[in-house]
Amino acid sequence: MGEISIKINIADRVYPLRVTTEEEEVIRHAAKLINEKIKELQDNYAVRDKQDLLSMCVLQYATGMIKAERSAAQHEDGIAEQIHELDAVLTEFFKK
Repeated sequence: MGEISIKINIADRVYPLRVTTEEEEVIRHAAKLINEKIKELQDNYAVRDKQDLLSMCVLQYATGMIKAERSAAQHEDGIAEQIHELDAVLTEFFKK
């Protein structure tokens, strides 16, 4: 698949990017979410500086990502434990 050139607007700045056609939709959606979060922060706080708003936005998204990663890791640990338990049960069953 080929690359295409797109322009993404984040916090009133335009960023030219070269992306694959598969990535385009995800990147445009991410930029939309970032701009919506910046607008929300701007409306709810007395912050007007774009750099501060971007920093707050990044902090919120990074925090959410870390929480999701931890949750996924805990979920994986639980699944691994269940697999070991199932393996033990099946091993006992087939010994008979």
